[in-house]
Amino acid sequence: MSSDGKFYKEPEFDTLQLHAGQEPDPTTNARAVPIYATTSFVFNDSAHGADLFGLRAFGNIYSRIGNPTVDVFEKRIAALEGGAAAVAASSGQAAQFMAIATIAQAGDNIVSTSYLYGGTYNQLKVLMKKFGIAVKFVQGDSPEAFAAAIDEKTKALYVESIGNPKYNVADLPAIADVAHAAGVPLIVDNTFGAGGYIVRPIEHGADIVVHSATKWIGGHGTTIGGVVIDSGKFDWTKSGKFPGFTEPSEGYHGMKFSETFGPIAFAIKCRVEILRDLGSCLNPFGAFLLLQGLETLSLRVQRHCDNALILAQWLEQHPKVAWVSYPGLPSHPSHAIAKRLLRANSYGGVLSFGVRGDAKIGSLVVDKLKLASNLANVGDAKTLVIHPATTTHQQLSAEEQFASGVTPDLIRVSVGIEAISDIIADFASAFAVAIPEGNAK
Repeated sequence: MSSDGKFYKEPEFDTLQLHAGQEPDPTTNARAVPIYATTSFVFNDSAHGADLFGLRAFGNIYSRIGNPTVDVFEKRIAALEGGAAAVAASSGQAAQFMAIATIAQAGDNIVSTSYLYGGTYNQLKVLMKKFGIAVKFVQGDSPEAFAAAIDEKTKALYVESIGNPKYNVADLPAIADVAHAAGVPLIVDNTFGAGGYIVRPIEHGADIVVHSATKWIGGHGTTIGGVVIDSGKFDWTKSGKFPGFTEPSEGYHGMKFSETFGPIAFAIKCRVEILRDLGSCLNPFGAFLLLQGLETLSLRVQRHCDNALILAQWLEQHPKVAWVSYPGLPSHPSHAIAKRLLRANSYGGVLSFGVRGDAKIGSLVVDKLKLASNLANVGDAKTLVIHPATTTHQQLSAEEQFASGVTPDLIRVSVGIEAISDIIADFASAFAVAIPEGNAK
């Protein structure tokens, strides 16, 4: 019997992605998750309304704070990641900001890897300091580098499970040990971990997981969304570094979050303070689309991974390709740790490569592709391609681009679920048109 009594055994990932967090609607017996397109919810009576606002009871008040359709999405992704609770957001950028803002305030700092998506790097570098939160970037993701950067004002460590666009696989257990020795949580952006299918950071010591649900979770390029997942395992009272959890809340008449909510204190604080006041909520139709994506997550992501590995192997052997970066290749620096931490034969759906010649030739290759779409996204069912140095990482200096893993010749490919023979034919034809034969060595 499963722990919640719903199944005869503990359900597997493939079952959770279809069933977690939802039962048929008791009024209509609808099997699919309904879209609750409502701004607000009726109270049973005045006392019920007062209890909801005072956090003495759980329930729905206003869709900026919570909505039944969104609630199913939150419960389902929490189950897939092995977390205790989740809070959905309007985007991945909103989710990571909410996660940090729940923990840190003016005068604090977080320590982050430099191997980051360009939008994340810019948010941490530029936006956070406007709120008085400093970010220390370490070169790479070695545990020793993180340990050396921590000081008494550090409130969290931050990494991507699979870095974008270097595809380094972070040594999550070792970095988690560093964080916990300092009495702070480890936040992991698991967007490239595909909703927990490729890797579940909480199993490796992460305390908080964030996602851009826009990517593989949604999977079809139709909606923007994000989510913050609370592992429920971090003790916010132990180190004395988190008075926002242990001291009386100014906004809730002296209530103490850790004392009142225990293992889900982070998720509750994130929802009723940060989400409530920022207003960066996920709309119910967006949640419905993300739930549609989750139902086929494991099937799609494995196809993404299979196609990416085949394309990476083909590119590595092509005479017009100078280098290929994909953790499924033995030549990749993270291959050994990827085999240790990632699901077997699932190394992710994105790769990068550089062609022989200059960056202009690389741009010409992108322009000559016909099946692959040149756009700023990953995780779509369709194959996508982009030149990060002039797009996603354009706001970074040349030094910052290099530190994050971006070089002028880098072409990023989010490998879709089309027939792999058609994907390869697209690149082969683009190479033939764009790259002079003299560049094949």
